[in-house]
Amino acid sequence: MPTTPTETVVSAAHAVLARSSVSELRQIRVDEHANELQLHGKVRSFYHKQLAQEAVRPVAMGLRVVNHLDVTT
Repeated sequence: MPTTPTETVVSAAHAVLARSSVSELRQIRVDEHANELQLHGKVRSFYHKQLAQEAVRPVAMGLRVVNHLDVTT
């Protein structure tokens, strides 16, 4: 079955995060909804939250990146 552009973007975002040297970024859930690429999960710092957002931005292909990550200290 052919993949849709949305599936390609979500897969690309997962792949970018899976290659991260920060282990908690590999656990982030990525969804597409209403022209948004959404990040969900928990990270230990605001730096990691920003790092995840900027990591997926190059593969977002015009989708707005919405960062719903929770920082738990």
